[in-house]
Amino acid sequence: MKKYILIPFLIITSTVVLGQDKVTSVMTLSEYLGYVKNFHPIVKQANLVINKSEAKLLKARGAFDPKIEVDFDKKQFKDKKYFNKLNAAFKIPTYYGIEFKANFENNDGLYLNPEATVPTDGLYSAGISASLLNGLLINKRMASLKQAKYFLNQAKEDQQILVNEILYKASISYFNWLKTYNEKRVYEKFLNNAEIRFKATKRAFYEGEKPAIDTTEAKINLNTRKLNVEKARIKLVKSALELSNFLWLNNNTPVELQDNIIPEINTATSIDATFNIALFNNANFDLNKHPKIKSLEFKTKSLTIDKNLKLNNLLPKLDVQYNFLTQNGNQLNSINTQNYKAGINFKVPLFLRKERGDLKLAKIKLKDQKFENEVVKVTIKNKINAIQQELDSYILQNELTENIVADYTTLLKAEDRKFLLGESSLFLVNYREVKLIENKLKAIDLENSFFKTKANLFKTIVISIAE
Repeated sequence: MKKYILIPFLIITSTVVLGQDKVTSVMTLSEYLGYVKNFHPIVKQANLVINKSEAKLLKARGAFDPKIEVDFDKKQFKDKKYFNKLNAAFKIPTYYGIEFKANFENNDGLYLNPEATVPTDGLYSAGISASLLNGLLINKRMASLKQAKYFLNQAKEDQQILVNEILYKASISYFNWLKTYNEKRVYEKFLNNAEIRFKATKRAFYEGEKPAIDTTEAKINLNTRKLNVEKARIKLVKSALELSNFLWLNNNTPVELQDNIIPEINTATSIDATFNIALFNNANFDLNKHPKIKSLEFKTKSLTIDKNLKLNNLLPKLDVQYNFLTQNGNQLNSINTQNYKAGINFKVPLFLRKERGDLKLAKIKLKDQKFENEVVKVTIKNKINAIQQELDSYILQNELTENIVADYTTLLKAEDRKFLLGESSLFLVNYREVKLIENKLKAIDLENSFFKTKANLFKTIVISIAE
């Protein structure tokens, strides 16, 4: 679909006028929706959902970034060097609860704590720390990374739903524009008939073939048609302005349709291809691939991660560390098991009431989400079935309405011939014409409802428009 095909059709509302040619040009539904999809600010805003999730994923990955830490502390008082303490470390956290660490320590001074005493050239160490129970298989940073990945996938599905929602609203505006345009065409056609009939009646009156009251009736009918055309014109202007709400340039500038742009009359022949629903078959539709269902599944997986983290918190906390020590950092063979620094940290709450409460809440949230998933599946399935039955009904209604319009057209032509032969009255001709107008407008309204239902199917199954 050409992105810029509409630019000649539009006029920038602020400053720039893009042409003054009044030659009629047709803007198809496909061109219109393609323009909305590429330039509408809300569509661009929907893309920010993915950007935001990508930023959260980047932030979560930052928990596994290697770190360099330098801690220097010095105290000098009354010409006495109390102490100089330097501690530099390089840490590499891993996906599981294990961390590798290399360290250099160099301390001196008159009042240095004896346990901080190291060789003159400093002390090197290399080791590992690990959480053996709580935090080994799952911990907060691991859970945050997994959830960030799920949130990103969920955001992609939600973005597609948001884009389809704005395209649905835009298509409804297009269909309303098409409806008001068709209504105006109907009124204009019969206005022309009323003008011809008024002139003929007036001429017949001057020739003594018609009474004066017939000219009055013809004039009333003519003014009525003029009134209907004016009302239809205003409705068309309003619908065109409503349509313009969805038209923007790529620099976030709103645009407005020119008066010479008209909708595609034969939209019915291209609507399925535009909405990409021509080959849609409910029997073969995989509900699990629906963006809404996939989004909820990713949310369920995220809640499952949260539940597992809360379950892990019931375990006692057992942290261990072991570091090899050497004063020759450039000689690996100087490392041996006789020089080391090790430690164990163990703690566990006696009642685990906080942890058990958190786990219970996490399970409730997960169960609630699973219930919602099932409800949404049934809702979508039933909605699609209802829409398809509604479309089948509209097809039948359209056929019946077309037959009614054709029959009323035949009646009006016959009555018009009888009127010209002097065998009918202007009142009967006007009556037949009014009935034909009413049914033409009903046909237009029915077509509009049919198009809106097609758009509703497009929104419900959430697929991309044809490119």
